[in-house]
Formats: sequence, C-alpha cells, structure tokens
Amino acid sequence: MTRLDSLRQRLRGQVLRVALALFAFGACGTAAAQAGAAPPVPDTMQQRVAACTSCHGVHGEGSPDSVVIPRLAGKPAGYLVQQLEYFRTGQRRHAPMEYVVRQLSPAYLRDIAGYFAKQDVPYRKLPVPAVSAETLRRGEQLVMRGDSTRGVPSCVSCHGGKLTGVEPMMPGLMGLSYDYLSTQLVSWRTRQRAAEGHYCMGVVANRMRESDITAVSAWLASHEPTRR
Repeated sequence: MTRLDSLRQRLRGQVLRVALALFAFGACGTAAAQAGAAPPVPDTMQQRVAACTSCHGVHGEGSPDSVVIPRLAGKPAGYLVQQLEYFRTGQRRHAPMEYVVRQLSPAYLRDIAGYFAKQDVPYRKLPVPAVSAETLRRGEQLVMRGDSTRGVPSCVSCHGGKLTGVEPMMPGLMGLSYDYLSTQLVSWRTRQRAAEGHYCMGVVANRMRESDITAVSAWLASHEPTRR
C-alpha cells in the first residue's frame, strides 16, 4: 500500500467521525427543542462562525489533529467565499461542510469569508512525515522553481513569493498539514475537486508523479512560514 493509499483510508475514517459528531449534535439540539423553547440566539459574527471555529479553530488557525480541516486564517476572502459556494452547491464534496453551509445565503457566506480573511494569527508547528533529504530537495525545487521538463510551474508563481496567497483567489499554502496538502493534490488529479473556468490545478497535479506530490506536500508542511 502506498503512502497516498493509506492517506485515503485515513481520510474516509475522518469524514465518518466528523459526520457522526454532526449527527449527535443535531440529535441533542432536537431533544433540547422538544424540552422547551430556547431563548433567541444573538446574530453576532462570533455566533455566525461558531460552526466553523468548532473545527477550524477560534481564529481559523486550523486543527492539528485532522487531515481534512485546514487553516482558514488570512486566506483571500474571494477564495474562501468561492469554496463555501462550491460546498453549498455540491461542486466541492465533503459531507460535513455541505451540511453546515447548505442553507446559508451568499451574503452570509461572504461575511464568514471576510471574517477569516482578516484573521492574522501565528502559524502552528506541523508534524512532518519521515521523508528523505532528497525528497525535501525535490519538493523545494518544485515549489520554488517548478519542473519545466514536466510542464509543472512553481508554486510561488501563482501562490505568491511567501506562499501566503494572492488576492483575490489564490490561497496560501503555509500552515497546512502534509496530509491535507497531499489529499487536495490527489483530489485535483481525480477531479474530486474542480473549479469554474480554467482547470489549472488539475492540469498541474496530473503532470506530477506521486513522488512529486509527496515531495511538495512534505516540503510545504516542513517549511517555516513567513508572517504576512
């Protein structure tokens, strides 16, 4: 079994655990409603993002224990609202996220995206997989310079010199775990992730070997981020 096959199995288990937690939360809410009417909930930004912060962290700093819960803090608002819309319409699939945003309006999603885009919190120290120095060198090459022989552009050419994202639509790659990064690259390869317009990430990911995905993900996860 390859490293990415193992990751896919862990991802399926993570999705199941989150889905069960959401089901339990909903069951508790139903029981409380039957016991008596709850007082009205104030419409504050903290309340609006409560479902987000319960998984992604108080300031969107991400979860250190999950392969599927990334950092949101500081990502471009345009990118965040686009991804929320993709989850809402089913263009991007992840059952817990689809459940959370299903009934939210576009304006509500823009408010949530704007909130997390403004968060400026330190990056967490991330676990790094046990890979060779040669693998990390290959990862650095792909991230910083690309590989013209395979038609793979550098990550910095689109995601910014500090890899912290570029307004309005390019997300930052810093503060993301090896597991999350490699999972997303595989999702682009297999069209489990899609985008309106040019499918650039799908094209790039399909030009990368599996070892390249490991190398890029490991180097990004191990690289000391620079604050925005």
